[in-house]
Amino acid sequence: MDKRSLSIAGHRTSIALEPEFWAALERMAAEAGQPMAGLIRTIDETRQTTNLSSAARVAVLKWYQQKAETPAS
Repeated sequence: MDKRSLSIAGHRTSIALEPEFWAALERMAAEAGQPMAGLIRTIDETRQTTNLSSAARVAVLKWYQQKAETPAS
């Protein structure tokens, strides 16, 4: 587990995730053209669970599912 601290919604928080999830979040942020903190803020604002780490994992899963369902052009 890698634990990272960042500031979202005006407060400091930390998230512990496996390195593979951090790598996927970095790819997601790069593809969206936004910093990691911005991506995590979006996940935080739209999450359906009280646990931010779980919400981040679900966001990664959904991102990969969407990529798998989108036909290559």
